[in-house]
Parts: sequence; C-alpha cells; structure tokens
Amino acid sequence: MLVAAAVCPCPPLLVPEVAAGAAPELDALRASCADAIGVLAASRPDRLVVIGPADRPHRGAFAEGATGSFRPFGVALDVRLGSEPGAAADATAEPATEAAAEPARTLPPSLAVAAWLLRGWHAAPVEGLGVGEQLEQPRCAAAGRAVAEAAGRVALLVMGDGSACRTVKAPGYLDERAEPFDVAVTAALAAADTDALTALDAELADALKVSGRAPWQVLAGAAQGAGLAGELLYEAAPYGVGYAVATWT
Repeated sequence: MLVAAAVCPCPPLLVPEVAAGAAPELDALRASCADAIGVLAASRPDRLVVIGPADRPHRGAFAEGATGSFRPFGVALDVRLGSEPGAAADATAEPATEAAAEPARTLPPSLAVAAWLLRGWHAAPVEGLGVGEQLEQPRCAAAGRAVAEAAGRVALLVMGDGSACRTVKAPGYLDERAEPFDVAVTAALAAADTDALTALDAELADALKVSGRAPWQVLAGAAQGAGLAGELLYEAAPYGVGYAVATWT
C-alpha cells in the first residue's frame, strides 16, 4: 500500500558538482528536495521505490546497490542507489518490479540524480524503476498499482521535469502552451489529484519536452484509493524548464 510519495525534478544540475559555478542558483530547489525526502523517511516505509524517466537500455527495474555516474556530464562522480551493493535488473521495454540481475547496467540519469538525493538514506530498502517516456497511460497506471501492492508500506520518490519550453532560452524554445501545462501539473501535485495526472495529454507533454508525464501517471496509478493529501514545496522554471517538488502523505 502506498503511504507516502515525493515528487522531485531530475536535472543533473541538481548535483552541485555538475552545476559548478551555477550551483547556488538551485539551492532552494535542493533544500525542497531534501525536505521531501525527509517526509518519505518519516512515513516509515517498508520499501522505497524510485521512479524516473528512462530511454533504452535503461528501462525496467534496478535493485538496491545499482550504480550511476555523472561522468557523461563531465564530472567524475559516481553514485549508488541505496546503501547496499547490488545489481541492476534486466532491461525491458516496459516497467517491471522484478527482473534478472544484470550487473553491467547503470542507472539512467533521472535515477542517478535520485541516488544523489538519497545519499545517507537508511530508512528502508530501495528499488529503482526506469519508465519509458512514451509509455501509455494505462500501462503507467498498471505499473503504479503493481508497485503499490509490492509491500505493506510503500513510499515513492518520483522524478521528472515539467515542460522545457517556458522561455526563448529554454531547451525547447518558447511555447505558449508550456506554462498552462505546468500550472495544471503543479495544481494536481499540490492537491494529490490522481484524476488530473491520469488525464495529462501525452502528445502535448511530448511536444513540450516534459520528462515527468509517465512517472507522474505511474504515481497516479499507485495512489488510487490511498487517500493521500498533497503539499507543494517548490515551483519555478529556472532555465525555462518547469520544476516542482511536492509530497503526498
């Protein structure tokens, strides 16, 4: 059963070593993410599942101890998911909670950022789930239900960014649909509105370069009937990308 969830964005710039001289610009975002993870720990989960967007070959389940790296971003920094050594699970085209061990796989960037946020986490065993950004809503919902039913008390850390089209300098340039989309997502996260997240337009999200749509819809599937209340901790669009931090308890 889902007892708590935290939603955080997943830009590698959250890691100060990656951001370098620009690191102070996201201090408030980092602090909000830390507060959200504190809420997860306080929920006393039996298991924490980290969910984030992933492209091939990084889709599927990752066991505690799976490793990631920020070397592709020019920083000699490696991270581990959770506190115990382990191996990543077999890659699949769709989310899975159990898969054969395959040590050679590494965490996708979204889960590597989550692993960095979770450094020092000891509250419960941790698993990762890389979700294809194009995964259809019904399959997202099914994955969420499976995750929520996997243990008596499950907490989720859901990684994903909003639109990348908020300004002319944004990665996707300016799109007038971007801000209304992000406002709707932020309202849904603040209210723990599973119906609103379920109804997100996948085609529009793709056009706006939203990485969080599928993970948010996995969250919606996991939270159906859980009776959780939401709280928004952070909302802004630095660099023209929509970032939100929220907790559901």
